Amino acid sequence: MERETGPEAAVQRLGEQWIRELAQPGGGSFVCSPAGLWLALTAVASGARGGTAAELRALLGVAGSEAAAVVTDAARDWGRTEALRVATRVWNSAPVHPEYERSLPDVAFGPVDAAEADAWVRERTDGLIDKLPLEIDGDMALVLVNVLALKALWERAFDTGRTRDAAFTDAAGTSRPVATMHASVPLADVWPVPGGYVVELRCRAEQGGTAPARVRFVLGEPGEGAADVLPRAWAATESRTLRTTDVVTVALPRFTLRTTIPVTDQLPALGVRLATDASAADLSGLSPWRLHVSEVVQEAVVKIAEKGVEAAAVTVVALRAAAVQPRVVRHIAFDRPFGVVVLDGSSDVPLFAGWQADVPCFED
Repeated sequence: MERETGPEAAVQRLGEQWIRELAQPGGGSFVCSPAGLWLALTAVASGARGGTAAELRALLGVAGSEAAAVVTDAARDWGRTEALRVATRVWNSAPVHPEYERSLPDVAFGPVDAAEADAWVRERTDGLIDKLPLEIDGDMALVLVNVLALKALWERAFDTGRTRDAAFTDAAGTSRPVATMHASVPLADVWPVPGGYVVELRCRAEQGGTAPARVRFVLGEPGEGAADVLPRAWAATESRTLRTTDVVTVALPRFTLRTTIPVTDQLPALGVRLATDASAADLSGLSPWRLHVSEVVQEAVVKIAEKGVEAAAVTVVALRAAAVQPRVVRHIAFDRPFGVVVLDGSSDVPLFAGWQADVPCFED
């Protein structure tokens, strides 16, 4: 059976491929935004032509002139709620084709200004990310920045009075006490996956009945890694029923997960080579200058606490010129490495995906 097409499926495929690279042996905790990376690369890919476009299309599901409308519609769809901000901005010293600029009507263009870019990131993420994760230098011909930022309350908040220290055993086998939240969750929001469970926490709907996100926590077999466990958060499943369970309780660490990822080094493994080759890249639909992708960097953060979830990702693509009966109670404790995936509120687009391998910490 062929896999579904469209942005949702494309982001899922990208997430699976990218997470495999991030979860190489010896890797620790990380958080990334598959949706943020897809949005940023697809905006650039709309200016790609020839073999460069074909390579990017294989990764992103779309490239070339048709990509602009697809990425614009996806950004509008995912950013339809007040709780989730989706924004893209371009700073350029190289000339940009007027058709390219017109094809991205929601993207502002302007001259390269590092201080302005940092301020824009800070404002769009409500201070969760203070500045660009990449220093802009004078040789950069164009810098495209995408921001995803979420701030949402749980539909059912955790009782802070039940938060207490509990042991968490990290990937190396070391146990330490961490602040852990406790709650019961509806049976409909818990389902089994190979070796473990998915627990979904729903976010409070906004006026009009739209929920901005659903957050899934994924527990696999002891010793399993992120590449196996995280994609189960959006994988299709025939049954989401715990048939022998009446009540489910969870113990979940309160945590902040933040990482900066130099995606450039991972692009070849994702099938992107021509776009980064100064002599071979064809981004002629973007600019009359011969440009190539020189750096791709993403900083992402997810904060999970009693009242809700905050998450943000900044993805930078830099281009340079060539030159009651006895009840069965199941208790699920996230007390070993686990995954966290933030999905779009009405689809299974993985907006954020994190792997908590280390002992969790929380930023106040």
